[in-house]
Amino acid sequence: MRHKKPLPRLDGLVVESVGAEGKAIARFENRVIFVTMVIPGDVIDVQVTKKRHSYWEANLIRITSFSTDRQEPVCAHFGVCGGCKWQMLPYELQLKYKAKQVTDQLTRIGRLVLPDIRPILGADHPEFYRNKMEYTFSNRRWLTRAELDSGLPAPPALGLHVRGLFDKVVNIDKCWLQPDPANAIRDEVRRFTLEHGYTYFDLRNQSGLMRNLIIRCTSTGEWMVIVSFHEDEPEKRKILMDHMVKSFPFLTSLVYVINPKRNDTINDLEVVTWYGRDHIVEEMEGLHFKISPKSFFQTNTHQVHRLYNTVREFAGLTGNEVVYDLYTGTGTIAQYLAGNASKVIGIEYLPEAIEDARINADFNGIGNTVFLVGDIKDALSQALFEEHGSPDVIVLDPPRAGVHEDVITAIRNARPGRIVYVSCNPATQARDLSQLSDLYTITDVQPVDMFPHTHHVENVVRLEIC
Repeated sequence: MRHKKPLPRLDGLVVESVGAEGKAIARFENRVIFVTMVIPGDVIDVQVTKKRHSYWEANLIRITSFSTDRQEPVCAHFGVCGGCKWQMLPYELQLKYKAKQVTDQLTRIGRLVLPDIRPILGADHPEFYRNKMEYTFSNRRWLTRAELDSGLPAPPALGLHVRGLFDKVVNIDKCWLQPDPANAIRDEVRRFTLEHGYTYFDLRNQSGLMRNLIIRCTSTGEWMVIVSFHEDEPEKRKILMDHMVKSFPFLTSLVYVINPKRNDTINDLEVVTWYGRDHIVEEMEGLHFKISPKSFFQTNTHQVHRLYNTVREFAGLTGNEVVYDLYTGTGTIAQYLAGNASKVIGIEYLPEAIEDARINADFNGIGNTVFLVGDIKDALSQALFEEHGSPDVIVLDPPRAGVHEDVITAIRNARPGRIVYVSCNPATQARDLSQLSDLYTITDVQPVDMFPHTHHVENVVRLEIC
């Protein structure tokens, strides 16, 4: 019987750079080695876990010499929690490597001809920037090696998922992502439920009362708390919800769902308002956006303002254009552009999102937007253009998977004079742009940092028809 050759351990590698998805790059005999949780300048020992033709992947064993650029993370949960994986990297270097990621993806994957890329728009507030956090209740929290060796049972947890492990939860004492009083809300829910014997969710056995806690806020000071119960226990639910009202009377909205499913999503569940309104309201440039428990809204309000300003600049509107906003979501970009356009047509496949878009347009008194539900590749048709006008400008803001090839075909057939492509994944953006490169010239590229202390980067590209 033939035995597989064991994968090697490699010692003394020097981390050279950071590549796609935040993976650091080292080299061994001219072969690229990808490893996480290290930064350029670190000297490391690793265990190879996967061999590919052009690269290897490895797990970090230890850092034998620390980079002079390395900084002390501010969060006590760093390295275990799945968020903020770049806290050890100074923010100015985070921006450098995010901008490099955009350049590398567009040139290497898309093989695109680019203008000078604009300097990345960094965040003024790299901490406490999120307007939404979702915490998980677990009947057994993640234990350190020392805790495991002690033999003591694992207590319950209310926190975030462990890095790389969807089924493990680290108990969070202080999170640096959402402004206060978010930490106080989470900690009080944990204290009260544990003190009163509420059971936490058991993922394996699908049992337990407390499942998820979602906290949302706006820049105008409004707060929403969504409590997700796995089981229907009216008396315990009443006691907890009444305690929340008493403890946090400033809440704009306190709602709950009962979720007996095997996944955490609430989009298909009934939401019950316990206290206050069924929504909170965000404001940007005089526009108001109603955010319901199921609504999508960009999670960094300060930076989304800069992102949308870039989109509006790149759209180059004079007031006469017909704009098609594809993957419109809740219509925030469409409404942001409406004041400078003749008409904006937003298309999205989620009916709930389109309902929110229509509500917000009415809320803002915007009369030149049309929001349609449908599969974009089918909706973007000649019949649609005959009804609403051919597109002068198309805005794309797709999910991470990018634009479906049939949508690319429909855009090519429509031939708008200008395209503005907003992406949270420069790799798929590069792929899509390459399919338009024979018809369009890239005239502007603007990276935007929406998520400090992570490897994620947003990128906006303007294309002009040749």
